[in-house]
Amino acid sequence: MSNDTRDPAGTNQDTEPDTAPESSDATAADQAKADAAEPAAASEDSDLDEYVIRRSPALIATAVALPVALVVGLLVMGVLANRHHSRDPLALGAVPAPTAAGPECSALMPALPDKIGDYTTSDLRQPAPPATHAWQLPDGGDPIVVRCGLDRPLEFTQTSPLLKTKVAGGGEVEWFEVRDQTSGVAQGTWWAVDRGTYIALTVPDNVGSGPLQDVSEAIAKSIPAKPIDPNPIPN
Repeated sequence: MSNDTRDPAGTNQDTEPDTAPESSDATAADQAKADAAEPAAASEDSDLDEYVIRRSPALIATAVALPVALVVGLLVMGVLANRHHSRDPLALGAVPAPTAAGPECSALMPALPDKIGDYTTSDLRQPAPPATHAWQLPDGGDPIVVRCGLDRPLEFTQTSPLLKTKVAGGGEVEWFEVRDQTSGVAQGTWWAVDRGTYIALTVPDNVGSGPLQDVSEAIAKSIPAKPIDPNPIPN
């Protein structure tokens, strides 16, 4: 009796040959799926690249514009700072002003304008002379100065020529000019002589007639006119 257990009909063969085709088919299916996915992935990468290309100019423009805007902002701030930079308080010497505390000067000071042309009101170094107002250019320089309540100028006599400045409403202010022709100082002083108190307006030569007109308007609004009272003609 033979112990050979082999299947004479070959029915007990190894099953690996049967499963190999199934594994091959699965591999082929996976490869097909991968091949199908590659175009989609490539399409997504292409869309991403196109998005980056489309967005890059905008991002670059923003990156460039921001520093430029900051620089421009600093320049504008610098210009504004230069336009509005502070001036040192203006030092003015005291002069005799016996009626500076009187009603005429008390009415005139608040009536004076804050600005005359490009000149703006200056701070005065303390102790400041009473009943005094000054204007300067933004960078300083020679000021325009009004002083009220002064003594009658010695030069103002019965023969002194007067300048009548017309103001709104039909009024006028009479002025007498005092100028030292030998000093070389590029400014003169006008005296309002028809208000019962004397008002001096010192003006740089290159300013023009604006200060005389603006201060005349303030004087006419705040102080009523009175007859002039010049010094007698000297012998």
